[in-house]
Amino acid sequence: MSTANEQTTAKIPKRVIWLALAGAVGGFLFGFDSSVVNGAVDAMKDEFALSEAVTGFAVAVALLGCAAGAYMAGKVADRYGRIPAMKLGALLFLVSAVGTGFAFGVWDLIFWRLVGGLGIGLASVIAPAYISEISPRHVRGRLASLQQLAITTGIFAALLSDALFATSAGGADQPFWLGIEAWRWMFLGAALPAVVYGWISYTLPESPRFLVIQGKEAEARKVFDSIAPQEDTDRHLREIREAIEEDQLAGKKGSLRGKTFGLQAVVWIGITLSVLQQFVGINVIFYYSTTLWKAVGFQEKDSLTISVATSITNILVTLVAIALVDRIGRRPILLAGSIGMAVSLGAMAVAFASARGTGSEISLPGAWGPVALVAANVFVISFGASWGPLVWVLLGEIFPSRIRARALGLAAAAQWIANFAITLSFPVMAAASLPLTYAMYALFAAASFFFVMYKVPETNGMSLEQAETLFVPKGSVKV
Repeated sequence: MSTANEQTTAKIPKRVIWLALAGAVGGFLFGFDSSVVNGAVDAMKDEFALSEAVTGFAVAVALLGCAAGAYMAGKVADRYGRIPAMKLGALLFLVSAVGTGFAFGVWDLIFWRLVGGLGIGLASVIAPAYISEISPRHVRGRLASLQQLAITTGIFAALLSDALFATSAGGADQPFWLGIEAWRWMFLGAALPAVVYGWISYTLPESPRFLVIQGKEAEARKVFDSIAPQEDTDRHLREIREAIEEDQLAGKKGSLRGKTFGLQAVVWIGITLSVLQQFVGINVIFYYSTTLWKAVGFQEKDSLTISVATSITNILVTLVAIALVDRIGRRPILLAGSIGMAVSLGAMAVAFASARGTGSEISLPGAWGPVALVAANVFVISFGASWGPLVWVLLGEIFPSRIRARALGLAAAAQWIANFAITLSFPVMAAASLPLTYAMYALFAAASFFFVMYKVPETNGMSLEQAETLFVPKGSVKV
């Protein structure tokens, strides 16, 4: 039997790396489309004369689409396959980019952001499911982490393009190419990666696990042989068949239902991981950071630059997580990240407690401005090196094969609803009390530590079929 070190250092087939990278392009669009609004918020608000509440809804409404898209993704992926779901996501991305860029009113804008949200939701489910299902067990953590790397790269690309458009035009609300305002070009820019994603989806093979479930074992064998010729294909197929048979013997037949508040316990674990990932407030940094830093004294240009720098930091620490996840495991990284997030969010709460003024006139005196800036980046580092990538790793590997896409879809839908709640509430909560807002996020970060400590076992180095057995209550059949 191979040692953990031998498994970790084993060579990853180039085709597997390519397939994982290609599948992760959905994550890039996920990050790009969800964050591109950052640089456009103030210009949108002025263009359509929006109140704080309507501004928050216009930003957050995409997340409702994300929740619906994530829930729909499981059904589409289980019925038609992972690849058709990718193609549908690419189409939704493209339509949304064009529609939002040419929006003529606030309700038109909201509709097209909702459509984009459907695409983001699809991508958020299909990418981790597909990558997990084509990855050899000894490198699955690293390859599944590519989803978060792609998301962070998409966030960076969105914020960089926002900064370039706004700077080149002299402001997000100023005319640019063809007389179209810069903020509209920010959204139109998403059309290019959407087309690339659509093209890539036509080059990928279907998930071998989906093919086995559909009774197409010969096709699944060809895919396994092509992506991991050094692995035991017969063993892989046998494990998948056994997992399917056990699900049928247990009478579940792919059902998510269970005795724990109507759902299987493992589904609740996935939902809780997803919700905690969002309730620490990470997307406040990526959706509202430009507005936030302008509020504490930075100019629009400087605020956009800070947002881009923060997104670069997010990419770098995600690379650290990829390097460590299959070496030291999931739990230690998650626990360390929870501590870092709780401490940095607590520091931000203290910093903003010293703020002077209200609304757009708020300012941080003395050293508190730099303290808030450093704390925000420590928070991004702690999240990006732990809960950002590893939640997607766990969601891709803890669910039984027959319910993986649907359970992942439900967990991702819960994540988007949590994201919606945080994004929608932030403008109002921030106007009322920034210190209390960040203190609340710090409490959720602390809660994430104890949840992992008591509810999340280590899955490092296990096959998908082995990993899912860790989440079965003692004395029960396999979920």
